[in-house]
Amino acid sequence: MTRMERIGVARAYWSFDCTRMMKLIPLVFAAMAFVAVSAAEPSVKPVKADVPYVVGGHERQVLDVYAPENAKGAPVVFWIHGGGWQQGDKSDVGRKPAFFMEKGFVFVSINYRLWPKVEMEALIEDVAKGFKWVQDHIADYGGDPGRVLVGGHSAGAQLAAILCTDGKYLKAEGLTSFAMIKGCLPVDGDTYDIPAMIETAETRQRVHGYPLPTTGHRQKFGNDPAKHRDFSAVYHVAKGKGIPPFLILYVAHHPDNTIQARRFGEVLKEAGVPVTLYGGRDTHHVKLNDDIGTEGDAGTEAVAKFVKACFGK
Repeated sequence: MTRMERIGVARAYWSFDCTRMMKLIPLVFAAMAFVAVSAAEPSVKPVKADVPYVVGGHERQVLDVYAPENAKGAPVVFWIHGGGWQQGDKSDVGRKPAFFMEKGFVFVSINYRLWPKVEMEALIEDVAKGFKWVQDHIADYGGDPGRVLVGGHSAGAQLAAILCTDGKYLKAEGLTSFAMIKGCLPVDGDTYDIPAMIETAETRQRVHGYPLPTTGHRQKFGNDPAKHRDFSAVYHVAKGKGIPPFLILYVAHHPDNTIQARRFGEVLKEAGVPVTLYGGRDTHHVKLNDDIGTEGDAGTEAVAKFVKACFGK
């Protein structure tokens, strides 16, 4: 399936009425994993591409660095692509590198190994290893490792959220706090509370007489309910952990992603973590992400306001 075909599937998803939607639920959930991959080409080139963040590691354990000329002590964006944990690429960043570079940021986009070739723990561990590389090396590109914004889209939103709430992955890399993370920007994730997502999706199938998914969230995150909780950011939020401020972007008319965003936002707020929610209208899963960095886009304005609050830029 080409990128344009995937986008067509996404647009069709939003246009069907409820009756036709229910008949297509199994296809829709499969398609969502594919349309998470961005169709927008980067508007700038990285200053360094395919940098290994694991010595002698897997071919996907690499990252790209985008940096303004003469950058020095610049804050850093650490970006995690989407793709249903099964596909996607660090080049799927659209206008974001140019947008952030104009604000004086260094932008880093990473690849990671993919399910089902590796288990979900390995994906999160890869993200943490990429983040450790930033801590050790981003100053060579003019970045400040002590001021990082972590963000991601779709599957990358879940990975960003867990990195910023469950400290064990950073601790495994010798990083004992969230102090260097000044903000987190998950974009249209549906798995901040994985047990809730599994129950919602499977109940929807069951009550309408459709078969349960064979490659759904239950399979991707393992059959152990304890793992479902452990991979869910909502269960790691607590007062006093130093969790950074969040801006949670979501598609306002998507019921699952909306309720997941609101639930996560409420948990963060209860723990005293600064959180802002932005529900995008007249958009869809791919477009919300691709439009970040577009002049006049409301989601971009929300991001700019959040960045200014976190970094003063």
